Amino acid sequence: MSRDPLSLMTVTEDVASGSRLIRDIAEDCLDLISLGESRIGAFSHLSPADIRREADRLDGAPKGPLSGLTVAVKDVIATKDMPTGFANARYEGVRMGWDAPCVDVLRQAGALILGKTVTTEFAATARGGKTRNPRDPARSPGGSSSGSAAAVAAGFCSVAIGTQTGGSTIRPASYCGVWGWKPSWHAISREGLKQFSVTLDTVGFYARHAEDLEALAKVYRLDPAPPVSSLSGLRIGLCRTPVWDRVDAPMREALDEAAKRLRLEGAEVISFELPRSFDTLPATHGKILAREGSTSFLNEAMAQGEALHEQFRTMVATRGGLTAAELRRAYTEADTARAVFDEIMDGFDAVIAPSATGEPPLGQAHTGDAIMNSFWTLLHVPVVSVPGLQSPAGLPLGISFIGQRYTDRRLLNIARLATEVFQADLAFS
Repeated sequence: MSRDPLSLMTVTEDVASGSRLIRDIAEDCLDLISLGESRIGAFSHLSPADIRREADRLDGAPKGPLSGLTVAVKDVIATKDMPTGFANARYEGVRMGWDAPCVDVLRQAGALILGKTVTTEFAATARGGKTRNPRDPARSPGGSSSGSAAAVAAGFCSVAIGTQTGGSTIRPASYCGVWGWKPSWHAISREGLKQFSVTLDTVGFYARHAEDLEALAKVYRLDPAPPVSSLSGLRIGLCRTPVWDRVDAPMREALDEAAKRLRLEGAEVISFELPRSFDTLPATHGKILAREGSTSFLNEAMAQGEALHEQFRTMVATRGGLTAAELRRAYTEADTARAVFDEIMDGFDAVIAPSATGEPPLGQAHTGDAIMNSFWTLLHVPVVSVPGLQSPAGLPLGISFIGQRYTDRRLLNIARLATEVFQADLAFS
């Protein structure tokens, strides 16, 4: 790995050696933000004075495993010293006064929290906001974790926290050409997030390097795994998914190229089809999401009335359009599919699939199609989007590595090995 001044390895070594203070790292980030934020629009809240004050405090405090790491936080996650606005007028300027556990863990490990990043309203819509894609500002950065993905891609911070209920972490990672990790469901505490779906919401992360995600997994004390030193001999499933007809030609070609490169490294790549019962999982995901969302946004509909977007009011009024029997059936389908996929994964070290349907779409009005992600979210499995491959137009195309539930650290290890063959020419400035 080249010496990236924002990588965890670099900043911790520099801070430990005394060659850079955390204040120096903060100033470097602020310089980049001052140059690029007006073009990218990644942040919903950023206070340079507060950042400098906190950096000085950290410089005088005992060092932790993440000392020097700069972090941006999606603005649906509670932070004690910054507003948490949910991109909704009712919460503009509201300060929770406490940190969500996913933020608190990073603070306790020495990380510097820079600011809050742009999200769609309540992280629950596909309506785009002000954030632009650093790889091509004419295109969408994805969503709902728009600002988090863009902040990492633009070099404003080392890592960023997002969330995923459908495809809100993995799709922006693909569009912005960075690493994205959606952990196994509830492997990391979801307390302190604005809830959309109690059985789907998941904390997610963006990084410039796989090693940084592996370090986060260790800090969050995810289940350890024996290290994998080589791709040679690994069994990798190639899954074209039940919605292959929605995948554009450049992404289809990228998946085939990924398989080719893995085979050249000695991996056994095996194409397989999911059981026919999985064909309905995208619809099942939508049913559960709508019904659980109707519960989550009831108070907002009562409090905000016509001021709340029609999407939420309709969701609440129709209760997702499901009867109790239909909801029970949807939960049963999801539970059954999870058990079946656990058995499928007994035969693979990982599975690869597209991280998005294709290139980032033009414009910011819509955050893109989440269809490639929703069933993995429903299955509660870990997903890592690996950057490096590109379309003929030079736009980023992420490849998802999927693992068995609660094997996140092994999956991250495998994905890191893959990046060495995916992105030999990819470098961050």
